[in-house]
Amino acid sequence: MVALAQASAGERSGHEMSTKSTEVRKKVAVGQVLFVQGGGKGTYDEWDDKLVASLKRGLGPGYNVRYPRMPNEEDPNFSAWSAALEQEIAKLDDGAILVGHSIGGTILIHAVTKRPQLLRHIAAICLIAAPFVGDGGWLSDDIVPGRDWAAPLAGATIYLYQGDADETTPMTHLDLYAKAIPQAHVRRLSGRDHQLDNDLAEVTQDIRRVRKPA
Repeated sequence: MVALAQASAGERSGHEMSTKSTEVRKKVAVGQVLFVQGGGKGTYDEWDDKLVASLKRGLGPGYNVRYPRMPNEEDPNFSAWSAALEQEIAKLDDGAILVGHSIGGTILIHAVTKRPQLLRHIAAICLIAAPFVGDGGWLSDDIVPGRDWAAPLAGATIYLYQGDADETTPMTHLDLYAKAIPQAHVRRLSGRDHQLDNDLAEVTQDIRRVRKPA
């Protein structure tokens, strides 16, 4: 009886260990995507949530899309947002993909270039309608890029998206990013606005190219 109980306990223990390791493998196998919202009052709940919904529908259950609320969205601050992003990126597994919209994309790309160690486990970065800060682009009080600001991105997989009906970020900013990051894949989307008409089909396709679903 004792031997049978011990054997039964051993089987349960083995089964539990097997189940746990399977769960761990499943967790790691799920593609992780971190979406960084844009700035402005109500953006998280009323605007960029629709982009996240499009991304989730397109990617399906094989991906986990994280959508953290950034601090003080009405007045984005590089120091505060980059600190929050550093914490969020640290939670991601190897092969995660970063997606930034509008000023969220601008802050994201400069945050990782200032802390290149954040890129170590990242598979790709997708910037959607991100304003370019620097020569030829917009000025910023708290983002002052140097001449070689994009050097840490050499070898990184980068995708750039913008619609030609965008009335917020000038299309010339897409060209400035393409010049600064020559290996970037550039997607010029006809007739799409600053929110890409709430349709991230192209982003979804590129994410699937980089990271196959579980």
